[in-house]
Amino acid sequence: MSLAPLFTVPDAMGMRRAMGRFLTGVAVVTTKHEDELYGMTISSLTSISLEPPILMISLNFGTRTGEALLESGKFAVSILGSKQESIARRFAVRGGDRFGEGDFDVTDNGLPVIKGALAQADCTVVQTYDVGDHQVFFGQVTTCRDRDGEVLAFKAGRFGSFSDFGHAEIPWMF
Repeated sequence: MSLAPLFTVPDAMGMRRAMGRFLTGVAVVTTKHEDELYGMTISSLTSISLEPPILMISLNFGTRTGEALLESGKFAVSILGSKQESIARRFAVRGGDRFGEGDFDVTDNGLPVIKGALAQADCTVVQTYDVGDHQVFFGQVTTCRDRDGEVLAFKAGRFGSFSDFGHAEIPWMF
């Protein structure tokens, strides 16, 4: 029987390593400001409320996407499927032309979303917070759509897929 490691106050890498154990989905957030498109890959996406429908995203301070999102007050989210890793990688790199290649749909707010994504949501910012080294945005979902498919997963710095245990779906409404 081995002993568990001692609890310690985490430095930045320790925190990243510990939270990297949590499997997440992968999404691309996009916005538009003064006719310029912005976007980046995120894994910090959470559904906060069903009535009204509210999503939360979290972006590092100083990102061009975050700054544009603050100015525009709107964003779109595309939840990526397991065959869209190359898109996740393209939107994860600093700089470069993220919108020059690939196929996009356009939301009612005029924002690009990734064609073929498992889910797409168009949001209007209702609240922002500065927390630690991140900007947190709460967006009311104005329109959304989804389709079946395998999700692109992210864990410990690696992309992968998710396999369920074959159980019946658990109802969300209690």
